[in-house]
Amino acid sequence: MKKDTDLEDDLRPEYDFRSLRVVARGPGRAKPGEIQIFLAPDVAEVFPDSDAVNEALRTLIRLGRLQPSR
Repeated sequence: MKKDTDLEDDLRPEYDFRSLRVVARGPGRAKPGEIQIFLAPDVAEVFPDSDAVNEALRTLIRLGRLQPSR
């Protein structure tokens, strides 16, 4: 059975949905305002969860502030 690939466009010309924002929802999706960063697999093995990664980065930031700039 051949599928009909030419679908009839029955929307009015004044309906323009290109300006609408797409919102992804559901499990596994980022929360609004949340930033996702992906770790390399070898780095991700070292940290059990995102809290551990954040704490390690905060420690690194504090150490960087303690050392005088070169």
